[in-house]
Amino acid sequence: MSNLTKTVKLHARLKTKKEATKILGLIGDSIEHDTALRNVSTERDSTPFKVLISTMLSARTRDPVTEAASARLFEFFPDSKSLSGARSSRISKLIYPVSFYQVKAKRIISVAKIIEKDYGGKTPSKMDELLELPGVGRKTANCVLVYAYNTPAIPVDVHVHRISNRIGLVSTRTPEETEQELSRIYEEKYWLAVNELFVSFGQTVCKPIVPRCGICRVKAYCNYYENLVRTGESPVSA
Repeated sequence: MSNLTKTVKLHARLKTKKEATKILGLIGDSIEHDTALRNVSTERDSTPFKVLISTMLSARTRDPVTEAASARLFEFFPDSKSLSGARSSRISKLIYPVSFYQVKAKRIISVAKIIEKDYGGKTPSKMDELLELPGVGRKTANCVLVYAYNTPAIPVDVHVHRISNRIGLVSTRTPEETEQELSRIYEEKYWLAVNELFVSFGQTVCKPIVPRCGICRVKAYCNYYENLVRTGESPVSA
């Protein structure tokens, strides 16, 4: 057995609830900018519908692109009534270059039609109703609950899933498992903050390929840092 393997086993333990709370605070101290969804949700004319559509556009898309696309879209189609009557070709042009923009254009029009017809133009505020909308999974539904309705939930995207496992808060294979474990580790009063903090942290510090461990305030608690960085087995950046 190699020394690296021994080190990995030595530092593979999961964090306690007390450590998890400390880590969340340290991540909060590291954040210098808000996510796209936070910006959309705090705008003066923000609505749950805009949060839902922006979340759908954000999948596999960088925040600046999401914000710009959302702004262009909502200038002409700010609600379900207007968007439900739009042509997909027009919407595609407005939201480009978000990833899969043609597919997303058709989906958000379909969502607008359902909300207008079945919910009287009011975006659903319950998980089961949100999940019935085309293209809406648990992450998107949870984002609507958190950012639009201030309802405690933990949306788990690639950043939240990666960071939680990298640090050692959880040991999971899927975002759904991560959501369950984080909901167990963190008291409900912290749920609203988890996605916002982890996503921003993942965009600026705990990056996917070359994390900036040199400036990271969490490294003293991080399994990744203990296992790989100190052995020189993984690239990092200042």
